[in-house]
Amino acid sequence: MTLSERWAQALPLLAVFGSVVALGIGTSFAKQLFPLVGSLGTTALRVGFSALLLLLIWRPWRWATTRADAKSLVRYGIALGCMNLMFYQSLKTIPFGVAVAIEFTGPLAVAFFTSRRGIDYLWIALAVAGLAVLLPLGHDVATLDPTGVGFALGAAACWAAYIVFGKRVGHLHAGHSVALGLTMAAITVVPFGIWHAGTTLLQPEILVFGVFVAAVSSAIPISLEMVALKRLTPAAFGVMASMEPAVAALLGLLILHEQLTGLQWLAIGLVMCAAAGSATTAKPEVHRGPADEIVQ
Repeated sequence: MTLSERWAQALPLLAVFGSVVALGIGTSFAKQLFPLVGSLGTTALRVGFSALLLLLIWRPWRWATTRADAKSLVRYGIALGCMNLMFYQSLKTIPFGVAVAIEFTGPLAVAFFTSRRGIDYLWIALAVAGLAVLLPLGHDVATLDPTGVGFALGAAACWAAYIVFGKRVGHLHAGHSVALGLTMAAITVVPFGIWHAGTTLLQPEILVFGVFVAAVSSAIPISLEMVALKRLTPAAFGVMASMEPAVAALLGLLILHEQLTGLQWLAIGLVMCAAAGSATTAKPEVHRGPADEIVQ
């Protein structure tokens, strides 16, 4: 095998890894805005600037949008906006990696309910086992804040809704659906950020930081994902993407200094195994696409 052939094989895998890392870095830095503008203000900056960047990149007005597609895009965007709100609210009180692991149960639930094969029960059992370790059920191991866990579970439910609604616009170009969906998400969440943080959002240093977070956590991951999806099967892509909770936990440790217990790492591992297994065996239509990298 020549060097160019090896590079061609490695490129999509590196692209997925780069996408996951960029998304995690963007979210880790976004959390550092919490003391200044709160989680709601951070969500508004991240989603608002992400929408502006993707509108400039994709210029979705180039494609015609039917009335039926517009209604589907509204539902898709609202689900996306609520998912971001819930996720960033969860980050106020629980570690980044744990929040991502809990949120992953959303797409796992979609995969489970859209396929009744026996193997799917194994993946859901692994995910449930992971959640059983993480959820605050009153024993010594459960040190997580119940409110934060509740928001993470809410984000998981919104992610599931986002996937369901996203299928209804799956026939559209990815740039078309992502840009307009994220614009609707911004319309949903920005008022909450303005209500909470007010004119603090307009401080130049905060605006610059918000643009940085939006670029690193949206524009870069989506671009890398599109490179990967052209060269990887949905199953291979899903397996690679399943490392996201571990990457989030590592970045939370390195950037945010969030320490996890051994059992919390075990729970993250169980959820990752469930996600990787589901990606390998589920039907192609339940896998994540380019738009899904704007989850966090």
